[in-house]
Amino acid sequence: MSKIEKALSRAKRESGLALVPAATKNAHVTADAAAPGRELIRSGAEMAIASHAAAQSIARMRDLTARSSDELAEQHIISPDIGESSTVQAFRELRTRILQHTKGQNGIILVTSVKGDSGNSFVATNLGVAFAFDAGRTALLVDCNLRDPSLQRLLGDEDRPGITDYLENPDMDVADIIHPVGIERLRVMPTGRKRDIPTEYFTTQRARQLMERIRNRYAERFVIIDAPPMTESADTQILAELCDYILLVVPYGLVTNMQIDNCVKALDSRKFIGVVFNNDPHVPQLDWRLLLRQARTRLQDTLKRARGRFFR
Repeated sequence: MSKIEKALSRAKRESGLALVPAATKNAHVTADAAAPGRELIRSGAEMAIASHAAAQSIARMRDLTARSSDELAEQHIISPDIGESSTVQAFRELRTRILQHTKGQNGIILVTSVKGDSGNSFVATNLGVAFAFDAGRTALLVDCNLRDPSLQRLLGDEDRPGITDYLENPDMDVADIIHPVGIERLRVMPTGRKRDIPTEYFTTQRARQLMERIRNRYAERFVIIDAPPMTESADTQILAELCDYILLVVPYGLVTNMQIDNCVKALDSRKFIGVVFNNDPHVPQLDWRLLLRQARTRLQDTLKRARGRFFR
């Protein structure tokens, strides 16, 4: 039985998200190998300076207006206030495994999927929130799905400047397209104002510079890119070249093993972390009164049929 087949079997038994690590030969790739040219901080003095700078930058990221847990729940976003639910546990575990893989080194994580409607944005958003749970880290969500953006809902304003504005305006600063969303230590970079979308957006030198700037902006920040599905846009392959790590979201039961394998083979094995099987971890709200009435009706029907057979 292949690794993917085993993962599918496990995902069927366990509701929620399941991360299937990349092949063993790639599972121990260091942060240096996954991101050539980047150097780890080694000396004690450098670590102390970096820690102080990180604490200062995190302190500046406190939001004046925080979203309530009820508001976040309506948008299918996790929060510490909801306790150790299965959804929160799933994303904490996903975050932990990523940190283990990256040796704690920050970077850009691209989240893509095999096909549309796989819960890709759901996974990307909540992964960013899970990183922001940690008081010692921050997260930046970047919406690179230009044809089907979803992160504007966090801003409540589609006119906020974003990536397309930055790439078209050489005088715009990166800080102009990073916005607070009422979640502490989390920031969002939207796609930008609506316009015709050329396929060359992410092939420009300015796009590469943008990725470098957000990667190195804060040492404690993890950048999560919400990318288009691999089978629906050429942008994803371009973005994959600009990121440090890659996660592939798979909706359980909606794609074949061959489709998964084809997507995995198309990804850079040095950057590929693993597959996230998304089983819709949200538990539906049940109307217990309705269920009791239905059960009572079924029981009454069963008794009537039994009496009919007995006295026949």
